[in-house]
Amino acid sequence: MGSDAQKLTSALADPTRFSIYQFVAASKDALTVQEIADHFAIHPNVARLHLGKLEDVDLIKSFPDKSGKGGRPCRLYALSDQVVSLQFPPRDYQLLAEIAIESLLSLGEVGEQALIKMGYRIGREMAKRAMEQHPIDPAAAPLEETLAHINRLVIAQGLKPDIECVDAGTIRFRVYNCTFSETARRFANSVCKLHNSMLTGIFEAYFGEIELKEENSMLTGCKACSYTLVRLQKQTV
Repeated sequence: MGSDAQKLTSALADPTRFSIYQFVAASKDALTVQEIADHFAIHPNVARLHLGKLEDVDLIKSFPDKSGKGGRPCRLYALSDQVVSLQFPPRDYQLLAEIAIESLLSLGEVGEQALIKMGYRIGREMAKRAMEQHPIDPAAAPLEETLAHINRLVIAQGLKPDIECVDAGTIRFRVYNCTFSETARRFANSVCKLHNSMLTGIFEAYFGEIELKEENSMLTGCKACSYTLVRLQKQTV
């Protein structure tokens, strides 16, 4: 584990490489080497070198472009299925999550409700810490600024988000990967409830009471988990 941590730290020590990782993580679509090189104004060979080092430590993945657009075949780069938190030392959170979830669900409905409450609390705490690190007053800040703050928080958790403001009271929110993807394959319904309650906790920390409606799920074959947030209110704290 110490060796893995050292490799991860080394891969992200370079500022350009870390920025490339963040750029790939924030993109809802897979990217070509040329797109990444253009974004950072670097030579494609330099971009390819950085991408190779990130792929070596499983932070990103690559695969052939099968779009059939013709021309020279190229590879596409996207966030790895192995979600890595950059806020804490790498640990086997997947095993811990599975044991905790399985233990709670063995208690039946009471355990599932405890799991949902835990997800909500995690979301609230993450949002609270984010607002302490990067101060913002959601009651006074423009909606766009608050959504940008939430976007950064969600990206930091290893998710690939897409937030769209429909109007002052409605927001569409999508995530293109799942923090609990491996565990969700075993406990699909319960883990989705956990994830949804965590997202509710995040958004309610900023906006007060909201209603989160799940519209699509990656577990049913959709490209993203999609939500609509309604009854959005400004906080009165």
